[in-house]
Amino acid sequence: MRTRIPALLSAVLVVGALSTPAAEADRPVWFTSWAQSQQNLAPVTLHDQSLRMITHLSQGGSAVRVRVQNTFGTGPLTIDRTTVALSTGGSAVESVREVTFSGSRTVTVPAGGSVWSDRTSLATLPDTNLAISMHVAGDVVPGRHESAFRDNYLTPAGSGDHTADAGTAYTEKVQSTYVVSAVDVFNPRLRGTVVPFGSSVVDGVGSTNCGPGCTELGTDKRWTDVLARRIVASSRPQLAVANAGISGTTSAVCPRTPAPFVGLDALSRLERDVLALHGVTDVIYYYGTNDLANGCSAADITASYRAVFGRLRQAGIAVHVTPITPRPGYSDQNNLDRHAVNDFVKRGGDCSDTCATVQDFDQVLEDPLRPNSINAPYDTGDGVHANIRGQQAIADYIALETIA
Repeated sequence: MRTRIPALLSAVLVVGALSTPAAEADRPVWFTSWAQSQQNLAPVTLHDQSLRMITHLSQGGSAVRVRVQNTFGTGPLTIDRTTVALSTGGSAVESVREVTFSGSRTVTVPAGGSVWSDRTSLATLPDTNLAISMHVAGDVVPGRHESAFRDNYLTPAGSGDHTADAGTAYTEKVQSTYVVSAVDVFNPRLRGTVVPFGSSVVDGVGSTNCGPGCTELGTDKRWTDVLARRIVASSRPQLAVANAGISGTTSAVCPRTPAPFVGLDALSRLERDVLALHGVTDVIYYYGTNDLANGCSAADITASYRAVFGRLRQAGIAVHVTPITPRPGYSDQNNLDRHAVNDFVKRGGDCSDTCATVQDFDQVLEDPLRPNSINAPYDTGDGVHANIRGQQAIADYIALETIA
C-alpha cells in the first residue's frame, strides 16, 4: 500500500489528525506547476541584455516563485533584475511584477547552484503562460534546457534592462529555455505535483508534429500538457504537472552514452530535477529506450530502476512506471532485453513490488502488425517518437484515479 506524502513535507505527521488546524498548517501550499530541467550551457554569451522565457503553468494560484539555476556554470551567475508577468502572446506581457531573492532585486547563483525567488503576488490560472524576464548586466553563459518547443526571447546584446518592457524590445528568438528551470504556484487547494521523469518522449519530442509538413510550435501538446488539462477538467483532486524530461538521457549509466548526456542519468539528476521541486506526490517514470540503444542490458536497467524507485519511496513519492516502448532500430538482443525489463515492470502489476502502478504506454503505441514499431498513425516518422495524435493517446490512456 503506497504512501502519498509530498516530497518536502515535514517528516513528523500527526496520524489521524489531518482535519486539525495543526495538521492543516503542515500541508504544503507551494506546488511546482512548470519545470524544464537544465542539461548544459547554451552556446552563447549574454552581455547587458534581457531574456524573456515563457513558461506554461499546469495549475494556477495567488502567487508565484521561480527557480534560477547555474548547474553547469563554471563561475557565479549574477542576475540584476527579474520580473514575472502574464504572457499575452509572443513576447508581449501584462501585469508585470518585480521578483526578489531574499529581499534583494539582484541575485548571484554560485557555480553548480540554484536559488528560489521570494513569493511574488500574481494571480494565475491553469493552462496559461507566465513570462519570466531577467536582465544580466555582465557577461553570462546561461544554462539551458535545449528544447522549449516554443519561442523564447532576447533583447540585443548591450541593450540593457527591459524586464518591464511590454515586449517590443525582444527582437531575437531562441527555442531553448535559459536560466529559469521551475515555477511554483501558491495554491493550498492543490493535492500535489506529478512529475513525469524520463527522456525524449517525456521532454516532448514529437509534440509539435501535426502531420507531414505541419508544425505547431508553442501549442503545448506534449502528453504531459494534455494530462494536466485532463486533471484540471476533472472532478478529482487537483494536481500540478511538472515535466522533468531531457531528450537523449538514460535511466542507467550505459557504456555507449554520448558525451553530452554523461552525468544526466536518472539517479544522477534525481535530487536536482525531481526531489528539489515542491509538493511532489507522484512520478511517472518513462525511461529505457536510450538505455538499450546505448548498450545497457536488462540487468543494468532494472538495477537503476530499483535504485531510483527506492529513493523516491523513501521520500514518500508514488512511482508509476511505463514499460519500454518500441524502437525499430533495436537489435534482437535489444528486444530480448526490452521484454525482460517489461516483464520485470509488469510482474504483479506493481513493478515487482517496486512501484505503485504500471502505465502501459507500450500497449498504447505498439503497432499491432509490427510490434517493434510505433503504430503508424502515432509515428512522427522516426519510429521512436509520438506525434500530436500519439501524445494525446498516451495522455488519454492514464486513468486519473491511479495518480490522484
